[in-house]
Amino acid sequence: MMNSTTSTDSYVEYSYDYNGYDENDGGDANAAPCSLKETWAFLGRFAPIAYILVFILALVGNVLVLCVIRRYRQSRHSPCSFSLTDTFLLHLAVSDLLLAVTLPFFAVEWINEWVFGVFMCKITGAVFSLNVYCGVLFLACISFDRYLAIVHAINISWRRKTCHAQLACAIIWVVCLGLAMVDVFYRKVENVPGINRLVCQIVYSQENFQQWQIGMQLVSLIFGFILPLLVMLYCYLRIFKALCHATRRQKRRSLRLIVSLVIVFVVSWAPYNALRLTDSLQTLGVIVKSCALNRVLDVGILVTESLGLAHCALNPLLYGLVGVKFRRELAQMCKAVLGPQGCLGLAGWANGRGSTIRRPNGSFSSVDSENTSYFSVMA
Repeated sequence: MMNSTTSTDSYVEYSYDYNGYDENDGGDANAAPCSLKETWAFLGRFAPIAYILVFILALVGNVLVLCVIRRYRQSRHSPCSFSLTDTFLLHLAVSDLLLAVTLPFFAVEWINEWVFGVFMCKITGAVFSLNVYCGVLFLACISFDRYLAIVHAINISWRRKTCHAQLACAIIWVVCLGLAMVDVFYRKVENVPGINRLVCQIVYSQENFQQWQIGMQLVSLIFGFILPLLVMLYCYLRIFKALCHATRRQKRRSLRLIVSLVIVFVVSWAPYNALRLTDSLQTLGVIVKSCALNRVLDVGILVTESLGLAHCALNPLLYGLVGVKFRRELAQMCKAVLGPQGCLGLAGWANGRGSTIRRPNGSFSSVDSENTSYFSVMA
C-alpha cells in the first residue's frame, strides 16, 4: 500500500507489491500487483495544494505568535517570568513552525520527485516526525497547566517558576527526538515501481518489516493521539465541571472554548489515526487485503493527514489569539509598527469590543491577577 510521504511512522510504501493484489485474482500472491497510476494522479494534484496552503497559514500564524511572545519577553528580565502556559505556547509555536517548514519539500516531491538528496530526505523526515509528536504533547501540557491553575488553584509562587515548564519541554523534545531517529536510520530515496519517480521513504529490512511497521504505527497512535487526547479530556472535563455553574458571560465563553479545543483536536487527528489503525489490521491479516481497500487507505490517509497538519495552522487561533491579553499585546505591537491610526480596529478587537458595542474586559479570573496566563487559553 502507498502511504503518505509524510506519515509519522511507516511513511511510504509506494508499491502495492507488498500488501495488495488485484481483487479479481482470488488472493493469489503470484498475481500482478494493483495499479498505482490513478491513485498517484489524484494525490499528485491534491497533496501539493494542501501542503502549501497549510505551510502558508501555519507560517503566518506561528510567526505572529512568536513575535508577540518576543515583544513580551523583552519587557521582562527573568527567563522564568512567563506563566507555564506561556512557555508551552512558545514551544508549541516553534514546533508548529518547524513542522510547516518541511511541507514545501514534500509538495515538490508530489509535483515532480524527490530532488533534494538522501541527507535532506533523512533530515526533513526526522524534523517532520519530531514536531508532529512535540506539537500534540505540548497541547496536552497546556491543558494540564490550565487544569492545575483553575481546578486546583495552584499558588502563584509555584506557578511563576516556569523553569519547571522549561524542563518539561526539554524532556518532550528529547523523547520525541528519540522517536524521530527512526527517520534518520531508515529513510532512503528510492524509485517508485510503475511510476518511475524518486521518493523519500522509510524502508525497513525485509526480515523484520512487519514488526517495525506495526510497532511504529502503535507508537504513533499512542504518543500522537491517544495519550494527548486522554490528558486533554480529563483536564478539560474537570475544568468544565468547575465552571459549569458560571453566570458571567466570560465564563460561558470559556466553556465554549474548552469544547472547541477538544472537538478540533479530535476532528483533526481521529480520522487519520483510524485509517492508520485499519492499515495495521490489514498488515496483520485481521482485515482481508484488496486493491479497493488499498486505494481507499492511500487516498484517505493522505487527505486525513492533511487535515491533521492543518491543526498546526489553527493552534495560533485556538491557543493564542483567543486570549484578551494576547490580543492587547498584538494591538500594541501593531501600533508600534503602523502608528496609532493604523490599528484602531485591531485595538477595539483586542479589548473585546466592536465599533458600537462595548464588552467587559478580562476573563473569569481577574485581568490583573498574576495567576492568569498572559497568553492564557481561558483569558
